[in-house]
Amino acid sequence: MTTRRPDEYSNLIVFDHPLLAHKIRLLRDVDTSKKLFKELVDEIATLMAYEVTSDVPTAACDVETPLERTEGVRVQGHMMTLVPILRAGLGMVEGVMRLLPTMRVGHIGLQREHDTLEPIDYYFKIPPRPADRHFIVTDPMLATGGSASAAITYLKKAGATSIRLMCIVAAPEGVRRLEADHPEVPVYTAVLDRQLNENGYILPGLGDAGDRLFGTL
Repeated sequence: MTTRRPDEYSNLIVFDHPLLAHKIRLLRDVDTSKKLFKELVDEIATLMAYEVTSDVPTAACDVETPLERTEGVRVQGHMMTLVPILRAGLGMVEGVMRLLPTMRVGHIGLQREHDTLEPIDYYFKIPPRPADRHFIVTDPMLATGGSASAAITYLKKAGATSIRLMCIVAAPEGVRRLEADHPEVPVYTAVLDRQLNENGYILPGLGDAGDRLFGTL
């Protein structure tokens, strides 16, 4: 999978592939059905996961072929942990786990505090020994970056040291927020859009990913 790193961002990896571009176009379409939208998010997550997991830990092992014994490697998928930000991040889980079914899955639920508008967690559950694991945080949309930054902060407080963020559509404002708050965390996205509007929605974007995934429009 081809990627590029825009010069203006130190933390951003953008995918560049015609299959992804085609699927993004369908994902944006206002007439795309809930069923197709969900399938597209799943497929895009699988395509992106090849690159996002390119440094998955492995261990040497032997394998017996029909002709002789040789050396091989075994992927240590259990040391990788997928952490969707509820609820939209759930739409990307199966797509990633299709490649690494032995991955562990944690969950982070965030909501905005009424007065301060800052994200607070209402649910946080990850596997034990976070310092030994490699975390992939998933959320289809990186808009303001507030929720993603908070999720990464909670993981760090729990002891995580290896974290990356995987989204489908990102806004420059969200990328810059992550660059400022967590400069060591790489951000993988299928597309970098133009900007946020006055309500914090990505333009041109694809609407509210959670609503389109779960039919709560």
